[in-house]
Amino acid sequence: MRLGTLRDGSRDGRLIVVDREARSFVVAPCARTLQLALDEWSSCEPQLRETSRLLDSGETEGEPLDPDRLSAPLPRAYEWIDGSAYLHHIELVRRARGADPPEGLETDPLVYQGGSGILLGPKQALEWPGSDLGLDFEAELAVVLGDVPRGTTVEAAPNYVRLFMLANDVTYRNLVPGELKKGFGFLVSKPATAFGPFAVTADELGGAFREGRAFLRLVSTLNGEPVGDTETGPEMHFSFFDLLAHVTKTRSLTAGTILGSGTVSNRDSRRGASCLVEKRTRQALEGEALSPYLQPGDRVRIEAFDESHRSVFGAVEQEVVVGHR
Repeated sequence: MRLGTLRDGSRDGRLIVVDREARSFVVAPCARTLQLALDEWSSCEPQLRETSRLLDSGETEGEPLDPDRLSAPLPRAYEWIDGSAYLHHIELVRRARGADPPEGLETDPLVYQGGSGILLGPKQALEWPGSDLGLDFEAELAVVLGDVPRGTTVEAAPNYVRLFMLANDVTYRNLVPGELKKGFGFLVSKPATAFGPFAVTADELGGAFREGRAFLRLVSTLNGEPVGDTETGPEMHFSFFDLLAHVTKTRSLTAGTILGSGTVSNRDSRRGASCLVEKRTRQALEGEALSPYLQPGDRVRIEAFDESHRSVFGAVEQEVVVGHR
């Protein structure tokens, strides 16, 4: 089942059910917004699934889908918690700023809490901040959660995963070192995160979702040129279930919380990178000139594909613009 949110002039948009080929849609029957559907998931999900079945079978005729009208599936969320499950990414990023890997790297997940009041849609512009702050994209996957109790175990975690999404966790790289020196985490170095147009249920991934990991190809391009063609599953050291157990050690989470995987990263340099800081670090190690961070006019595209080469979440396609658009 594929869900999206149609921009309709309201803050949270209108929840829609999208057909398997992303060509048509039907307005959701049980909830006006995705957040309301998540709040009433036990009663709403069966209605959404039946609507999806009727749409895919042709028993219901949908309206033509215009991707330009879609916002993030959740235009705002109660919480956006991002992990860093790919250890190679942590090692490279730390190396780029001359820092050692953290203690307990392989046993204690890194997470941060990002801003969730404004989440960007798949085609919303990336704002150039007025000076070169090291604007970077970060391609990753995320899950949308139901209500999760405190103390959730890895074994129980599958009960609380509702949907999967594609994310661009944007970063101002040149602001990160100064913020981390304060010992109080990210804030101004992390502007609004963007999400792909569709949130999908686990059955849309089929056999690609196993042991808390999605095994997909994640392709990132900059101005049409390849940056990364990475695998999301094999090197995800901490699964989504591991991350969920970690972040609920001391608190519960509410339905509509988004939990990210962190930037997808592979040790095989031939697969490229899912962010520019990794590309730059590899270039520095090889003695090459460093590629610039994002500049006005640059276009980023991020898309995830299954084994049949089908685009699972649709694409994030963003242009860097001067000033707010």
